[in-house]
Amino acid sequence: MFIRTLKDVAATANFVDWGNGTSHRLLTRDDQMGFTMCHTVVTRGSESLLEYKNHLEACYCIGGEGEVENMAGECFRIVPGTIYVLNEHDRHYLRASVDQDLILVSVFNPPLTGTETHRLTVGDSSAY
Repeated sequence: MFIRTLKDVAATANFVDWGNGTSHRLLTRDDQMGFTMCHTVVTRGSESLLEYKNHLEACYCIGGEGEVENMAGECFRIVPGTIYVLNEHDRHYLRASVDQDLILVSVFNPPLTGTETHRLTVGDSSAY
């Protein structure tokens, strides 16, 4: 067993500013758990076009609000108690509301190394 806090991670390379927010990678590949767990903050008013070509991701909202939009144009409201699952390497838009950050617990499979970051470019999805 081990214990790790947000403060512990903030002092390491596993605290990542990914462009439109931050991610504390609480579990990574080195922990040999078979998945990564992150505390993710999406900055208020931001929009990110994202895609995970090598990972599946599930995100559980624990604070704030926002929305996720698929490439068919369907928008889904994200509020505390909502999970969204990218089970087909789904390309998607993630948006935080204009007045508050969106706070998520994100789980990746296979696990991240911990230092990956997005490259947010207009018109192209960020992928890793």
